[in-house]
Amino acid sequence: MSLLISCQSISKTFGARPLFENISLTISDGERIGLIGPNGAGKSTLIQILAGVQTPDSGGVSLRKLVTTGYVPQDPVFDSDITVAAVLEAALAGRHLEEYERESIVEITLSRFGFSDPTVRALSLSGGWRKRLAIAQAVIASPDLVLLDEPTNHLDLQGILWLEKFLRSAPFASVIVSHDRYFLENVVSDMVEINRTYPDGLFRVKGSYSEFLIRREDFLAAQSKQQEALSNVVKREIEWLRRGAKARTRKSKARIGDAGRHIGELAELNERMAKGITQVEFIASDRKTKKLLVAENLSKSMGGRILFEGLNCTLSPGIRLGLVGANGSGKTTLLKVLGGELDPDGGVVQRADGLRVVYFDQNREQLNLDEPLRTALCPYGDSVIYKDRTIHVAGWAKRFLFHSEQLDVAVGRLSGGERARVLIARLMLQPADLLFLDEPTNDLDIATLEVLEENLSDFPGALVLVTHDRYMLDRVSTLVLGLDGNGGADLFADYSQWEEAQSKVKSSAPDLSPKTAKPEAIAAAPASSKKRLSYLENREWESMEAQIEAADQDLAVHQRNLHDPEIMRAPKRLQESYEKLQAAQQAADQLYARWAELEVKLK
Repeated sequence: MSLLISCQSISKTFGARPLFENISLTISDGERIGLIGPNGAGKSTLIQILAGVQTPDSGGVSLRKLVTTGYVPQDPVFDSDITVAAVLEAALAGRHLEEYERESIVEITLSRFGFSDPTVRALSLSGGWRKRLAIAQAVIASPDLVLLDEPTNHLDLQGILWLEKFLRSAPFASVIVSHDRYFLENVVSDMVEINRTYPDGLFRVKGSYSEFLIRREDFLAAQSKQQEALSNVVKREIEWLRRGAKARTRKSKARIGDAGRHIGELAELNERMAKGITQVEFIASDRKTKKLLVAENLSKSMGGRILFEGLNCTLSPGIRLGLVGANGSGKTTLLKVLGGELDPDGGVVQRADGLRVVYFDQNREQLNLDEPLRTALCPYGDSVIYKDRTIHVAGWAKRFLFHSEQLDVAVGRLSGGERARVLIARLMLQPADLLFLDEPTNDLDIATLEVLEENLSDFPGALVLVTHDRYMLDRVSTLVLGLDGNGGADLFADYSQWEEAQSKVKSSAPDLSPKTAKPEAIAAAPASSKKRLSYLENREWESMEAQIEAADQDLAVHQRNLHDPEIMRAPKRLQESYEKLQAAQQAADQLYARWAELEVKLK
């Protein structure tokens, strides 16, 4: 693999606080690098430096000659009147293309990413569709390297699955900032954590996220042993110095020098190894009511479309209900109906007398972005009361990893993860019978997510959780309620059972994968054909996996050819490539359809 980009000893400071110092990183062809680290470690800043959006305070970034990059920001911004087609046309502005070539590429990309109407305004799109448009904008010009900052934020579960497939088969290298652990496990070829814990400022492992966890644990265990050994050495040296050693000989002078060096090394190691963990613990009311909330025969429509109908559920202490479904299927609307913010069109919601509900809003609308951090954390003075204890604002801020010099910083200047921690800090002050959590994972680092998951799993009240983080759903929820956006709502034991059910019915949300036939074929297969495979069918079934894999590889080749600059400059070759792509797509679709038909017979 040839080198695409190299960073050497780069540093960046935000205000008076260094984000990272003297870190080095290389990226080569074909690598898919997952980038993680604590909130405030500088992940977004680092990929902005790689993208050329920011410059480092020191050090250098070198690109191989003619290397091109694409960048997907965490929160894409588009002009107010621009259409989705115009966004993609602008992304091709630097390419020397004939008009018909440009139109063809835009049309193919829009179709590939699921946009049926090229005239729709970018600002009218939902957060998930804006993210898809930003990814299309970044890749349409066939870059060598794509840098993605939290690409799964705002995507629904189906969109995340599509993005996994898209990145795994993409011809470009990528650097992906993400907190989605299943996504990292399924996509990346390398893991990098940026963290002051490491001597070089970052730790890189070749392999998946699970491989990274193993290697990191080994590294930190070795660091801990080194810390313990160095601590023992320093104790002996300090004891020797206290006995009044005389620096009269060359040997004793050298030992005094070594003692000073060891003390300095230990102090540096202790500082690096000191771990700051957000302390999350929601206060439960310890209410013993068996039925906190009962919903009977609920229905709700929005914009002339039925979101859910005939929905029944009971929330009791210990119930942790996960809500899943495509974007627009009604998850947030259901939360608001259960919480009393919206009235149902039909049915009733019975709440226990004096029910105390704490609501985490995915848009952070409870936060005033203009007020200083100290006011956001302590609205009624310079201290808070938590678990019957008075805690000063500085101590309360420290619990959520804020420094004292940040207390006068406006909330609007904080990172997304820091704002999420502010909201958690405020909600923790309210005793709750019932927690409503709408996308609490967005922007939080993995360490904070793990603490949050542990606290939610131990929360004695009830909670309803909306999240696209499959790991959190698996770890926290005791039941999963799946919404299909067309009125259907069904309960499942866990996320995996819901996902299996989704594979058997046609999803209401558009599947952005180039291979859309698989789920559709499963839905279309006749349910009545439940019989054993014949001898010939069994032989066909056994060879099906290899045929599908070969078809997928052939499809990927034709997709790459379509974006080859030489082919794009030749109208006849471009048309031929497009026809071959269509034929390869049709062949793959037929294989998936036949695979689904045989699979149904086996059930």
